[in-house]
Amino acid sequence: MGVDALFGTDEPEVAKQTISVSAIHLPAHQPRRYFDPQRMERLVDSVKEYGILENLLVRPLSSGQYELVAGERRYRAAKEAGLDEVPVTIRELTDDQALEIALIENLQREDLNPVEETEGVLQLLANRLGGTTNEAIAILNRKAYLDRTEGELDEVTENVFRNQWEVVEGVFAAVGKFTPESFRVSRLPLLKLPSDVLETLRQGQLEYTKARAIAGVKDDEQRQEILEEAIAQELSLSQIKERIKSLKPLPEESLKSRFDSTYKQVKKSGLWDDPRRRKQLEKLLAQMESLLAE
Repeated sequence: MGVDALFGTDEPEVAKQTISVSAIHLPAHQPRRYFDPQRMERLVDSVKEYGILENLLVRPLSSGQYELVAGERRYRAAKEAGLDEVPVTIRELTDDQALEIALIENLQREDLNPVEETEGVLQLLANRLGGTTNEAIAILNRKAYLDRTEGELDEVTENVFRNQWEVVEGVFAAVGKFTPESFRVSRLPLLKLPSDVLETLRQGQLEYTKARAIAGVKDDEQRQEILEEAIAQELSLSQIKERIKSLKPLPEESLKSRFDSTYKQVKKSGLWDDPRRRKQLEKLLAQMESLLAE
């Protein structure tokens, strides 16, 4: 997948040169959120010895400075290695073009994990559709619903949706890893994982299948315990499932004990002295008496 696949053009580069690291600024919206510390350390060592071997892609700003478009790992490594200057390719780009190139570069990474890939594809869709990621998800779900029910839209809505769907198909053709439906079914559920599991998956500490199994543990403490064990002991999926099966069910307060506790609190409270709240209490008591009479 390349930039031209999405832009449909081969825009010429403005220039290739060396500029000061201090003249480069990170964009407000960065697709990549996590950098593996060990990989970064190895890259920094390489940069110290050999320098930056592949140009960073930047675009000029009105201030005379530059905004980084692609090559954030190399940029961070150059700063940490203490380089004063780095080789860059300067290219005139709109905000949308710069964002899409950054997203594409992120999606081409070898160490890309399922969470980053899912978020990256959704951001690409949102950018091309001119909306939000939630709106992109809604379009995927709508198409699935229409296909499943053989539903029909009115003429105006159908024309709008047809244009949107052409954009969606174009993005997935460029990404080349999913169909819209396989992405919807296999990847969108990722976004509903508990935050602790999602972050572990984003950092590449756990495989997707293991993360989904652990996500089924509803209690936060139990889930965190299994999560830590799975990472520290490199548990297999079958071992994780055995750990989950062995969990003792959490004690649930019975209805009777809740009633006893509430009864004691009501007797000790000042509900009796408040006319308005006393009326509410009388209504509840009448409902209980009615239940007993049935």
